[in-house]
Amino acid sequence: MKRGKPVWGLILLFLCTALVACTDNSAKDNAIVKDHSERAAENREPKKSKQEITLTAVGDILIHERVYEDAKIDGKYDFMPMLEHVEPFINDSTVAFANQETMIGGDELGLSTYPRFNSPHEIGDALKDIGINVVSLANNHTLDRGEEAVDQAIEYWKFIDMMYTGAFKSQEDSNIIRVLETKEGISIAFLAYTYGTNGIPVPTGKDYLVNLIEKQHMADVIALSLHFGNEYERMPSEEQKELVQFAANQGVDIVLGHHPHVLQPMEWVIGKNGNKTLAAYSLGNFLSGQYELYRRIGGILHVTITKNIRGEIEVIAPQFTPTFVKFQDDDTDYEVLPMYQLSNNDLAGSDMHYEEIKAHMSQWMPELEFLEK
Repeated sequence: MKRGKPVWGLILLFLCTALVACTDNSAKDNAIVKDHSERAAENREPKKSKQEITLTAVGDILIHERVYEDAKIDGKYDFMPMLEHVEPFINDSTVAFANQETMIGGDELGLSTYPRFNSPHEIGDALKDIGINVVSLANNHTLDRGEEAVDQAIEYWKFIDMMYTGAFKSQEDSNIIRVLETKEGISIAFLAYTYGTNGIPVPTGKDYLVNLIEKQHMADVIALSLHFGNEYERMPSEEQKELVQFAANQGVDIVLGHHPHVLQPMEWVIGKNGNKTLAAYSLGNFLSGQYELYRRIGGILHVTITKNIRGEIEVIAPQFTPTFVKFQDDDTDYEVLPMYQLSNNDLAGSDMHYEEIKAHMSQWMPELEFLEK
């Protein structure tokens, strides 16, 4: 359903409030700072003239019943066979982000599928195993199974030491800023926001459960996760473009979009101060049980972030690896495969489809490189 400008105006107001708040240095007192350094600070190498990290991001993890049933083995769930072909594109990145669209409330609550999802804990384990270290929980399915599912999911993310953002257990939790530190001395703040919750009302007095956005200026890089746009549309809407422009004007460095369930082109958006924002309007479905061709195609975004001795940050060298969800006619053997590895047995006309996706994604960014390993 199309949402009009009054709704987007309200979103812009919330976003503006959060971004302005981030310029307050007192925000440092309310931050979760996760240090992903592998060595203690005193053992770090001397600073180079320019430090560099890589950020990888994937789109929607949308676990339909046919997907989790395919992962079921002896009463438990193993999603790793579905993801092993794309693990090499993720696990060597400094920071890796995913949009976990379905709450992983676990078996005890009763698993469920569309329209109100609840997924196994084990999808969290698989994401952790392939190298994901930040997940967004803010999306239109966050409240599908209510507060209990959100609480159970967050408890599990905490148990496996996964940074989460966009949905929270309490107001105190929502007030805490999420910052991921790297051994290279570059920090990234992760924000997350969704347009709504499919008409499910947020419980009175519990706005922290979803629809929140957080940020701070103690981080070098601002990565904004936005659950927005129109489902199944392959081009961003005017509302998407307006919100990304607004985010660019506020100094956001990277926008990681999801919700349309199909890939949308990427572009650089110029902010009011001449800054550049990398806009990935929609990264499509990474793993889901949707059938239509373009809903089976997603991708892995790779970017490099540099910081020089003056503390100046650059987001450079975007690369993209299109992916495809392969499965059998009887809804078994789900796998996520890099598209360049597909044969005609996997997808008729695979080479043609791969070239079409590359052209689609790079139409506003001709310099976009496509990573093949």
